[in-house]
Amino acid sequence: MPTTYNLVEHLLFPPTFLNSQKLRQALDGKTVLITGASSGIGEQLTYVLADCRVHLILVARRGDKLLAIKKELDTSAAKISLFPADLRQELELEGLLSFLDQLPDGLDLVVSNAGHSIRRPIYDSLDRNHDFIRTMAINYFAPVRLLMSTLPLLEKKQGHIINISTVNALLLPFPHWAAYQASKAAFDTWFRSAQPEMNNRGISTTSIYFPLVRTPMIEPTAAYRSTPAMSPEHAARIIGKAIYSKRTLYKPWWLIFGQLASVLFRRWWDRAVPKVLQKGKGE
Repeated sequence: MPTTYNLVEHLLFPPTFLNSQKLRQALDGKTVLITGASSGIGEQLTYVLADCRVHLILVARRGDKLLAIKKELDTSAAKISLFPADLRQELELEGLLSFLDQLPDGLDLVVSNAGHSIRRPIYDSLDRNHDFIRTMAINYFAPVRLLMSTLPLLEKKQGHIINISTVNALLLPFPHWAAYQASKAAFDTWFRSAQPEMNNRGISTTSIYFPLVRTPMIEPTAAYRSTPAMSPEHAARIIGKAIYSKRTLYKPWWLIFGQLASVLFRRWWDRAVPKVLQKGKGE
């Protein structure tokens, strides 16, 4: 457990034990695709899996960062392939799909982790339709396209898909996060809807609903700098455990209380939030 956790974070995010032997056995000789691998959760997951005899395919926009990660893991047990790509761009996504389709050993595991967060009041977004287009492109359309194209590969290997989602997808929406929350909820719904069909074809599926994780993606939001947040190293261990346990769902132990509150206090929430926003506007 990172020593940077304060008391509240220790309570919110209890330790996760990762059985390294089981992880190595589960991944031995397999091929794993990780999107959003250049920083945050994706980068830390790469470090966790690097000691396994596995082929890691790392995808992210920043090719220089991917190269630095590969260089750092040069002596690791894993074989590492890099595919720099912005999955919002059609041609770059097509290139990745073509690359995956030509893999000699097929594909065993997809960790759908790439994403984009944006916080902006709706009235500051009236002339910024591109905010919604870009957010939907990476948080919804790209993973849908990626999975639709790789399902035949995964079915052949009786593979596994892990969707990295957010607790926000299971709670009442918050003001100022319309673009982000709508896009994450869209893919979460798509994934849960398609899950029984994928399971019926022998593909395992896991949905991981992370709380706030202290990654570069949250740095632009000043309020989050003092908010309790999970470390990306901890998040990576949770994903690693899901790989060998094949658990279908992970969510923080305390999320059930938030979900109950979302149902029981929705009417109060709908009335109170506009007043809070109005008060903030007045100040």
